[in-house]
Amino acid sequence: MNVSNWLEKHEDFQPDKIALRIFKDLESEESWSYSFLSERTRCWARGLKHLLGVQRGDRVAFLGYNHPDMLSLMFACARLGSILVPLNWRLAPAEHAYIAKNAGIHCLIAEEDFVTHAIEVKKSVPECHLVSLDFFQDEWNSHSELLSSPGKDDANPNVGYENPWLIVYTSGTTGHPKGAVLPQEAIFWNALNSLHLHGMKPTDQILSVLPFFHVGPLNIQTTPALYAGASVLMTPRFDPELTLKLIEATGPDLLLMVPVTMQALLRNALWEQTDLSSLRLLVTGSSIVPKNLIEGFHQRNIPVGQVFGSTETAPIAAVLRKEDAYSKVGSTGKPALHCEVKIVDDSGCELPPGKTGELWVKGANVMQEYWGDPEATAEAFQEGWFKSGDLGFRDEEGFITINDRKKDIIISGGENIYPAELEGVLRKNESVADVAVVGRPDPDWGEVPLAFIELQSGTTFDEQKTRQLCDEQLARFKHPKSFIVLEQLPRNTMGKVLKYELRKTVNEMN
Repeated sequence: MNVSNWLEKHEDFQPDKIALRIFKDLESEESWSYSFLSERTRCWARGLKHLLGVQRGDRVAFLGYNHPDMLSLMFACARLGSILVPLNWRLAPAEHAYIAKNAGIHCLIAEEDFVTHAIEVKKSVPECHLVSLDFFQDEWNSHSELLSSPGKDDANPNVGYENPWLIVYTSGTTGHPKGAVLPQEAIFWNALNSLHLHGMKPTDQILSVLPFFHVGPLNIQTTPALYAGASVLMTPRFDPELTLKLIEATGPDLLLMVPVTMQALLRNALWEQTDLSSLRLLVTGSSIVPKNLIEGFHQRNIPVGQVFGSTETAPIAAVLRKEDAYSKVGSTGKPALHCEVKIVDDSGCELPPGKTGELWVKGANVMQEYWGDPEATAEAFQEGWFKSGDLGFRDEEGFITINDRKKDIIISGGENIYPAELEGVLRKNESVADVAVVGRPDPDWGEVPLAFIELQSGTTFDEQKTRQLCDEQLARFKHPKSFIVLEQLPRNTMGKVLKYELRKTVNEMN
């Protein structure tokens, strides 16, 4: 038994049920039934095995937008016991070449927009087979060749839930990305956590518009939906206008957003007039979620749930469910159904409610290792607990609130300052679109906070007003020492601000 059996079981029980609805725009729709998706998966597995020689443990990379064949390819890897490496299409060719070499990929399936990237990968990994998806390229294998492979055997024996299935590279907020190795069982237990979070049912429609190369968009709703036998509505890329039009036209039950895409929907001209009544729950996470974004959706009667986790936890580790969405705004919820989370001090001792510490995670959803990096793997674990690097506290009811990243704490005159607290206050200035606070070395205090400000379009920054806001809501030692206005904060592909880039700027100033 392995996870590809999910599709075969649904094919048996409900062959004509729609598994995937693919929208390039509102007028064009392609539908894949569970029967078609399951057969497509077997075809990919035959082609990979018989034409490219993919065996158990081989790494198979995909470089493209959200594409139904990425999902069938993923399950084909599960049949073979091989490992899918989804590549972030927003990266530069040199970055793809680094990841491909680090993972030692056996083959790369790429869409037409990424031919030059694939060529760089081939230079870095000469033995890698290149496969074109939906286009022709000289000296490449074509996906149609693989799908029509005459080989009869489409699986490898004795492939089970313990086999590695995904290597998902971290978003690289601290330099070179690391590859988190997730076994099939991690995705299975993560799916069970997801079903509990969402109350997901086979009758649900899940609108999936965020990039599948990240573990959140892939595994918070999409793979759990295929486990549950629900329908996934997908777009190649996120487009706020298309997303709103699809919500009104198709009536999805569930939607996943990150803060930057939540903001894009709230700012879109169609927001107020779009019928959003079908949405049972919007789930968010990825970073600390500003309360004003949550409240914007609550004003339209859409409950906002949350997920705490990371690439290394598949990612669901803690959840805020619909029942608590309105009463616990800003909390990331409680440990997921099949997961443990504890909050510890620097010595690893568990802390009581109200005390801030690092969140440690344990469960079958946690990664096996960082690919080819035993040192980083050993550093990430302690006595079986994954050390998340995130800071937070529990309230008396057990609900967790995230304060910040451990490495982002500013220690000023012996006092801990959590940048997220300052950022939450500064966002209350209506001219501030976003803000990031980092520490700056100081001869007297060790460090002092410095705030980088991104302004709303057409506004100016009023420092006096902002300092007055700080006076009203923050202890004096927490006040930013200075403010720097940027046209745009540096971000990674999921919209997270790259604080290490801002720290570089600070170091250059000193």
